[in-house]
Amino acid sequence: MDFFDNHKKLFGTALAFFVGLTILVAIIPAIKNQKNNAPLPGDEPLSRVEMLGKQSYIANGCVACHTQQVRNVDMDKVWGSRPGIAADYAKNTRMDLWRNTATLMGTERTGPDLIDVGNRQPSLAWNLLHLYQPRAVVAQSIMPAYKWLFVEKEALDSNDVEVSVPEEFRKGVKGKIVATEEALHLVAYLQSLKQTPLPTGEVAPEFLYKKEENPSIKDGILESNASKMLDGKSLYAKYCQSCHQANGEGLSGAFPPIKGSKIVLGEDLELYVDIIMNGYDARPEYAAMNAVGTANKLSAAEVAAIINYERTAWGNEGKTVSAEEVENIIKIIQEGNKEL
Repeated sequence: MDFFDNHKKLFGTALAFFVGLTILVAIIPAIKNQKNNAPLPGDEPLSRVEMLGKQSYIANGCVACHTQQVRNVDMDKVWGSRPGIAADYAKNTRMDLWRNTATLMGTERTGPDLIDVGNRQPSLAWNLLHLYQPRAVVAQSIMPAYKWLFVEKEALDSNDVEVSVPEEFRKGVKGKIVATEEALHLVAYLQSLKQTPLPTGEVAPEFLYKKEENPSIKDGILESNASKMLDGKSLYAKYCQSCHQANGEGLSGAFPPIKGSKIVLGEDLELYVDIIMNGYDARPEYAAMNAVGTANKLSAAEVAAIINYERTAWGNEGKTVSAEEVENIIKIIQEGNKEL
């Protein structure tokens, strides 16, 4: 019984058991986990600016309301192209010697999930306006305005990025609204959040608990799920509505209207398709549009569906187009892009 009377032996043995179990239960499995889970081949590490944006994302409490995870349930399909896998989070490394990094997967969805927001909303102008005043782009938003990330200036410097803010949200502002470096860093981080495509041949996990949809009859023809997916209104809502708004009227001083637009209703289909595929930046009164079609790899049929919806919604009476017409124009545009 001398063992229990000798405090050195007692506590020494307890310490040895504790260290041994820690190595067996925590350290060794963690090392194996690191070896077995690596980032996907196409994954890109965060740049210095994007890492600064991640720090701002954490400091400003964004993680409290936004998740970064696509669960394998059908309701999460709106947040990404596939359910999340371990490899999506394998690139997270220590931020520095003293700080570890969180995956920022989150547990609350007071706001939308952001794991693929870089693909859903890559527009710099939209993201800056959303930070400055969320209700300018989403009327029902409960997100706080991060106006401290912006400054007011009388005149712009050469490197300044001005934020296009509608007049109704400029009360009390006399100068120009300029994004600070922190705001630009934060947007750079948000734009970097993109689901990395799986390697060729690798099958993505399925979304579970899918709702059964009953096929409908239209003009005596059974509609397939594929044709339903090409609903122009849904595609517009997914790729265009955040800027041009549900009513097609855009935002004065920020994003142009689709309703009554000369480009939308005009005869120059090549220009129209080119704007969707490559973006547009030739209107001083509006923010630059990003390359929605190219960034989201929209097919000719999807582009045609969006055009037909925009040409026939909100009182527009434009000429509808076929997917074949759009496909021919896209081929010409892609050849032109290669030459550049």
